[in-house]
Amino acid sequence: QVQLVESGGGEVQAGDSLRLSCAASGRTFSLYAVGWFRQAPAKEREVVASISRSGLSTYYTDSAKGRFTTSRDNDKNTVYLQMNSLKPEDTAVYYCAAGRLVTVLADRKAYDYWGQGTQVTVSS
Repeated sequence: QVQLVESGGGEVQAGDSLRLSCAASGRTFSLYAVGWFRQAPAKEREVVASISRSGLSTYYTDSAKGRFTTSRDNDKNTVYLQMNSLKPEDTAVYYCAAGRLVTVLADRKAYDYWGQGTQVTVSS
């Protein structure tokens, strides 16, 4: 089992940057793909970015391409989401999730373990 804890959220102005971290427990973290998802009020949870077990493959939703970058450090059991040029529409609770049998990085249903989320608020 994997426990995930997100950190790094906050309130920023449009155009600012934030780096989210997802710290995982367990010694087999390198066996899990990790996805970043977000959920805005009254909206469904959506994928933002995801990264394969090795870190060699990544996925970004169209709104994240060119602005967000995900990376991982398996020695530290941590995955990061660097978010640049933030926009008010990026405001949401951001979650990280891990899955061992993820074949499609964007498939929300493939992720088994979820963190509690961290709030990101971007004001104009």
